[in-house]
Amino acid sequence: MAKVLLGFMGAGKSTIARGLDPNYLDMDAMIEKRLGMSIAEFFSENGEEAFRQIESEVLAELLQRDRVVSTGGGVVISQRNRDLLKTNTDNIYLKSDFETLYQRIAADKDNQRPLFLNNSKEELAAIFQERQAWYEEVASRVLDVTKLSPDEIIEELR
Repeated sequence: MAKVLLGFMGAGKSTIARGLDPNYLDMDAMIEKRLGMSIAEFFSENGEEAFRQIESEVLAELLQRDRVVSTGGGVVISQRNRDLLKTNTDNIYLKSDFETLYQRIAADKDNQRPLFLNNSKEELAAIFQERQAWYEEVASRVLDVTKLSPDEIIEELR
């Protein structure tokens, strides 16, 4: 069974996945490899519906593996993906408050996220709010990471 890390951008999914298993599976990287282009490019050329279809296919494959998986922050948007995630028993929601996440995203100059760049803080907060219930709906475990360091989070999840 896969150990799936869920949460909004900035929650630390990739960092924590890497700390739990250096050979973790990065869902976004796998999708980009399959597409042969960035997710942002595919999104603009083919639209959200086409992207969500590919995302669901990759998610279904990843859930069959006994590995740590870092998901994209929007994986829970699709009902199909939420249904797939509900079949997995180890979904960990890395939860934090919006302000903390916003500060982390703004400070991360190496990973400039399109959702962050193309939306106001208020619009991003609305997206964050909308997704909260979906993360909790599929999570088998919720871990508040607001005040924890990556090492503390990793230790908690081992």
